[in-house]
Amino acid sequence: MYSFGAMTSVRLLSLAALAASPAAGIDGSAAKNRPVSKVITLIKDMLKQLEKEAEEDEALYDKMACWCETNDKEKTSAIADAEERISDLTTKIEEMTASSARLNTEIKNLESEVARNQAALDKATAIRQKELAEFNAEEKDLLQSIKALASAVTVLSKHHSSLAQMPHTHIVGIATTLQHELQKHEALLQGVLSPSERRKVSAFVQAVDADEFSAPQSGEIFGILKQMKETFESDLSGSQKEELSNQKGYEDLKAAKEEEIAAGQTQLDTKTQELATTDEKNAQAKEDIEDTTKSLSADEEFLMMLKEKCAMTDKEWEARQKARSTEIEACSKALAILSSDDAHDTFTKTFNPALFQKQAVVHSERRDQASSVLAAVAKKLNNPKLAGLAYRVRLDAFERVKKAIDDMVVQLTKEKEDEIKHKDFCTDEFNKNQLQTEKKEHEKEDFIAKIEDAEMTIEELKKALDGLKAEIAEMQVQLKRAGEDREKQNAEFQGTVADQRATQKLLQSALGVLKEVYAKAASLVQKEPAGPPPPAGFDTYKKSGGGGGVVSMIEQIISDAKAMEAEAIRDEEDAQKAYEDFVKETNASVEEKQKDIVNKSETKAKTEMDHVKFTQGKESTMIELEQLSNYNAELHQSCDFVVKNFDVRQTARDEEIEALKQAKAILSGAKFSDFPQN
Repeated sequence: MYSFGAMTSVRLLSLAALAASPAAGIDGSAAKNRPVSKVITLIKDMLKQLEKEAEEDEALYDKMACWCETNDKEKTSAIADAEERISDLTTKIEEMTASSARLNTEIKNLESEVARNQAALDKATAIRQKELAEFNAEEKDLLQSIKALASAVTVLSKHHSSLAQMPHTHIVGIATTLQHELQKHEALLQGVLSPSERRKVSAFVQAVDADEFSAPQSGEIFGILKQMKETFESDLSGSQKEELSNQKGYEDLKAAKEEEIAAGQTQLDTKTQELATTDEKNAQAKEDIEDTTKSLSADEEFLMMLKEKCAMTDKEWEARQKARSTEIEACSKALAILSSDDAHDTFTKTFNPALFQKQAVVHSERRDQASSVLAAVAKKLNNPKLAGLAYRVRLDAFERVKKAIDDMVVQLTKEKEDEIKHKDFCTDEFNKNQLQTEKKEHEKEDFIAKIEDAEMTIEELKKALDGLKAEIAEMQVQLKRAGEDREKQNAEFQGTVADQRATQKLLQSALGVLKEVYAKAASLVQKEPAGPPPPAGFDTYKKSGGGGGVVSMIEQIISDAKAMEAEAIRDEEDAQKAYEDFVKETNASVEEKQKDIVNKSETKAKTEMDHVKFTQGKESTMIELEQLSNYNAELHQSCDFVVKNFDVRQTARDEEIEALKQAKAILSGAKFSDFPQN
């Protein structure tokens, strides 16, 4: 904290130092009161500064008071809001924790199902890969053998009529190939070559070794080579067909398993996404409650600090006002004292230059001679230090001058050595700086090229990602529209079925009532009572003659309603299947595009990281180049003068040292005439 006692002490010490400063160098009556005038001016400046500081303190205090009031209200309100939010978040966390536990159970079951299907697919894939590897090895082996045999057949076909003229190396090569293939494919050639043919091959090989082959042998061997080649080609063709069959079987199995895995994975993804969303919201809520708690604690701590700070500020404001008033009063009194007429007269007497005495200077002949030597060299070399020493020789005691001369000789010798080292350093550093600058320039150009490549790649990936996202958005719009259409169709279907069934129910009720009446009409036969006939009564009641037709019509309408219901159900099933197929295909396409987006996004992110790395590398290189340039400028500033004037400066120092030694010798008693005069 600012200390008024320290400030006042510094100011009073400054006044005392100024008032006590020596009057040497002051001449003329106009400047005789200059020290006191400076004190008065300083006090006036101090008063102005104190008044300015008082105004600044008042402005700061007003700002602090406003800050205290505003933040007190805001933090009090924030604390109340945070406490309410913590209560709401606690309830929300409990609900989402229960949902997360349920989803975890469902996901584990789905993962087990997908894992079983994936394990079956992996097993089939491993078998297929093993079969494929075996096939590839066999195919490669046969192709090499066929190629070797074809080459042998070609060579032999050109020369078998004149085998004796064939180069010996060709014959040896054919024999080697034949023997190698027989041994390598012994099992495959079993039953293909007869024992006599094998003996002919053996005889041919032995004849080649003994250099005793003949033209007839050439023809037999030619036939054997062609037969072996055809056998290998036939076996290769069979292996390739078998491989195609195995591959098709594997692909069918793979498609079935991948469909099952995809279905399970879709459900798993949905549940996982739901779980992730729930856990994310739960984590956010927990993080939110933690952040809110921290914020609440921070606000409470801040409010406590605020009240304490504002109270201390009030006390400090009072203390500063009191201390500044005391200081202003002291400065005003001091100014009044120093500005009075009596003080002016007193200071005029005190600082009268006539009261100062000048020192007497004793000259001697030896001093003059030594001073002349030094002054001459100082003038020649334009050296102020040497000129100053020449003046001191005339004034100071001999021993002090000799010591000063010795010190200067030591200093000049050291400066000479240092300048030699400095020149060597400059030469080395200029060379290093140039090499490092050239290296960094190459690095900068390399980074610029890499940055341009990265920017081009990022732009291309961005366009591709935008296109994929637009396609996914369009498919999702179409999917949403199809869903809405399906909902409308289903609602219409439900309404149609409900209407048909309600119609059937009503008609069945009516039919039941009518049948109860009209179905019995045909079976009712009036029987005459046994005994005298009854007296005449009411006429016989006759039912409507159209009753039977109404019943038939109702039955037909019910049948038609059932047929319409069945047709509506079939149409609904077809529409639902078409919708499900559309959703499945669209989701599969979206999934592929999302995978493509993920891959391209990863590539783009990596490229962007490379771009940042290259940019940072370029910036770092530019900074290093700038540092090298700055250092080069510093070297020029430090070295140009030294390198350019090195010989002149070394010669000048040697002359200075020699002059100093002569001056010291003269002061020690040597004769001036003993030294050469320049």
